Amino acid sequence: MERDDLIVNDSYALNAHHSEEAGVKIRKKIVMVTLILTLITAVEVLLGAFVKKEPGELYWEMVVVGFIVMTVIKARYIVLNFMHLGDERNNIRKTILIPYIVFIVYATVLISIIEGGWQGVMQILPF
Repeated sequence: MERDDLIVNDSYALNAHHSEEAGVKIRKKIVMVTLILTLITAVEVLLGAFVKKEPGELYWEMVVVGFIVMTVIKARYIVLNFMHLGDERNNIRKTILIPYIVFIVYATVLISIIEGGWQGVMQILPF
């Protein structure tokens, strides 16, 4: 039975012409990114499972900051590699990423103000 979902002359998968070395390089990159994401996720799960939560303690605040940093790193790898933004020119990357960064900072400040009030925000500011 002939497959009707593939058109032999127009299929991108069938017309992809690259050397075996290029294929090895692509697969190596995919495996490396997957291992990095798996490692970061495992660290996050272990921290969440075994670190005793005591709000107000300095080490817990460092754990929370660590979660945020690891999540941003994972998001970067996902966007740059699996969404193919890493292959784009620098200006296109900035055009896509800067609005998201501005929104995240805005939302973080807004949530801090709503949840903690101005007094809570003024306590964490360095000046």
